[in-house]
Amino acid sequence: MSKLTAQDSAEHETVITTKDADSGLTAIIAIHNTQLGPAVGGCRMFPYAQEAQALRDALRLSRGMTYKSALAGLPFGGGKSVILGDPHREKTPALLRAMGAFVDTLAGRYIIAEDSGTCPDDMRVVAETTRHVTGINAQKREDPSPATAHGVFLGIIAGIRQVFGTECLAGRSVAIQGLGHVGYHLAKNLTNAGAKVYGSDINVDNLRRAKNDLGLTAVSPDEILFQPCDVLAPCAMGAVLDENSIAKLRTRIIAGAANNQLATTEDDERLRSRNIVYCPDFAINAGGIIDIHHQQHNACSDTRAAALEHIGHNVANILERAHDRAVGTQQIAIAMAEEQLRASSQTNPHDSKQLLCSPGVSR
Repeated sequence: MSKLTAQDSAEHETVITTKDADSGLTAIIAIHNTQLGPAVGGCRMFPYAQEAQALRDALRLSRGMTYKSALAGLPFGGGKSVILGDPHREKTPALLRAMGAFVDTLAGRYIIAEDSGTCPDDMRVVAETTRHVTGINAQKREDPSPATAHGVFLGIIAGIRQVFGTECLAGRSVAIQGLGHVGYHLAKNLTNAGAKVYGSDINVDNLRRAKNDLGLTAVSPDEILFQPCDVLAPCAMGAVLDENSIAKLRTRIIAGAANNQLATTEDDERLRSRNIVYCPDFAINAGGIIDIHHQQHNACSDTRAAALEHIGHNVANILERAHDRAVGTQQIAIAMAEEQLRASSQTNPHDSKQLLCSPGVSR
């Protein structure tokens, strides 16, 4: 494991890493902020080429979760975990149980959930060794992916209204990168609204399903970001919007479900300078965590739907403020989230910054 330093995690309360020889688990947990409540965030499993990339993902994703929950008005902090490995070849029950034991060392400061490369069934195995898991319980819990997709759909409407002065999606073109659980449901919502949908996925089964079910137009993974369209919806991995890709975009709006879509903070201004309206990812993709929160409290469908509507209002507010102040939308969204954090009167007994390793970990 690459050495973790205080500088790497300067904004974070806690960063811990583990290697478990028996199960093959190599993982990182990053807790960014617990001012509003325990850190909640998914567990991503991905075959990172370098451990430093996994650390960077954990740090950026956990920060995004802090902002996501703050903007959504949820009583959660921001955290994230990453497992280094191929989820199709290296994920085993033993590895997942080891991950649960790793989570348990934090005694509830971090609550794990599914993410890219993991699923609810995986979380049920994780729950064998920790109770600090969300998204599962004794009752049948609904898949949060449709809620995430619906939130993105509402954010797209806000973007369309900001740019074109109408909420009508009929005849508008949307290019979706990634047709997994969320991307598929987003494509379905858009198709039902009369939009022309282009889609791409490196998983041929996902692409085939979307084409057969929805009749969308397939685009190659190498070309989807640069497909001429009204709205580009990144719904796969993050950091796809960088200096090189932004220069080649042919869209007016970016509104997708992927986390950490901007590779750097400077990319916010790069998009603004090209007159491309960016709907910040942590504002628009909060539907899943909002829905899970309300499911945990057995809220009725009307209450859950009303909570999701808040996403559209948030995105519209962000876009209007950014336009009025002539600054990037990401800058505005972060400022709004940090305002929520400052307004909170909660104190956290675990707010001191820590850089920890679990037993058996090299520093």
